[in-house]
Amino acid sequence: MLLKILSFYLPTFIKKQKMRELFQLTADAFQSKVPALTGLSLQDLLVKYALFTKEQAERSIQCGDDLAPIKNRLHQNAYQLGKSIKCSLNIVAWEEVLLVMRMIYSILAIDFRGDLQGNICIRQCFFSKFYSAEVCRVISSLDEGLVAGLSGGKLQFKQRITEGNNCCKAQLEMRKDSV
Repeated sequence: MLLKILSFYLPTFIKKQKMRELFQLTADAFQSKVPALTGLSLQDLLVKYALFTKEQAERSIQCGDDLAPIKNRLHQNAYQLGKSIKCSLNIVAWEEVLLVMRMIYSILAIDFRGDLQGNICIRQCFFSKFYSAEVCRVISSLDEGLVAGLSGGKLQFKQRITEGNNCCKAQLEMRKDSV
């Protein structure tokens, strides 16, 4: 019941709270501090998050850091967030996973579309205006972790807007024993 209500209306304070959580888990993965967020609108939080993640990923790339541990921390932190959301909303079916993914991505100004065969299409992505293809590949570890936490499945990107494509396409491996 709660999931159905939230799919129609998600209060701004909850969206902002989730954005702050996203900042925290991302900063933790990059072993950095969360920037000041007090008093920011949801739109301001989105822009600040895009700039923050771009800066953190570019710094790691330019310094020649081993990206595998960073991507792993991003994945693991987002996985925990996904598991938490799954438990709090009592998600038990693939349709619910897709509905929650659509809700989460709408907070992030991402046009998420998915079907029960695991086909994912993102026609518009707020972050594509900020990210290079390389930065996107690092930050998408968050997507992979979040989806794994929500569903127990595995998300794999096939193409990205940041690589010059008109949309992102991904495949969600939806195991029968998941969710």
